[in-house]
Amino acid sequence: MSYMKEFTKGLIKENPNLVMLLGMCPTLAVTTMAENGLGMGLATTFVLVCSNLVISLLKKVIPSTVRLPCFIVIIAGFVTFVSLLLDAFLPSLANSLGVFLSLITVNCIILGRAEMFACKNKVLPSVLDGLGMGLGFTCSLIIVGSIREILGTGKWFGITILPDFVEPMTLFILPAGGFFTLGCVIAIVGKLSRKKPKTVGCDGCPGRAFCKHAEKEESENGAC
Repeated sequence: MSYMKEFTKGLIKENPNLVMLLGMCPTLAVTTMAENGLGMGLATTFVLVCSNLVISLLKKVIPSTVRLPCFIVIIAGFVTFVSLLLDAFLPSLANSLGVFLSLITVNCIILGRAEMFACKNKVLPSVLDGLGMGLGFTCSLIIVGSIREILGTGKWFGITILPDFVEPMTLFILPAGGFFTLGCVIAIVGKLSRKKPKTVGCDGCPGRAFCKHAEKEESENGAC
């Protein structure tokens, strides 16, 4: 098993937001500012890594008939821990994330990785899987949040970016702007990551000997 592959797959190839289209509710709700996207992404990454770690350690102990409730209890424990930390040290961020911080417990990304990967693999690959998926989720939130914040308020992480003569477009910090921005980012990522089809010539064709096109190709190549 390639550990690097397990880590990097969640960044682009299997990005939970931009490729698998998971976790869309927090993506649309909290990305009015890049700071909120960063906070939500890091909190989700912490829960992903820790829950994958514990679930992988306990995969042989947890009965298969109650595995989903057990997964949710484990995830909820780490979400509670993160919520308490943010309330104590970053109360403004905790207020900005609001109820979506607690809803990390039922985020389909975390539960999906627990069910599809952590409960079937060893500890290190599970941790790397959670870290890669979490960082991919964080990057997508930061990208969407940055676009919305810059175009909607003229700022980025609270720093004024746009000049005074450029009027910010309030649409981008509204729900409609979130859908539009996310759709554009998904389209761009899909376009860039799409593999070009390989061109197949006559050399590998089993019917080459009976093909007039192959004869024409040979005559043209010989003429050159």
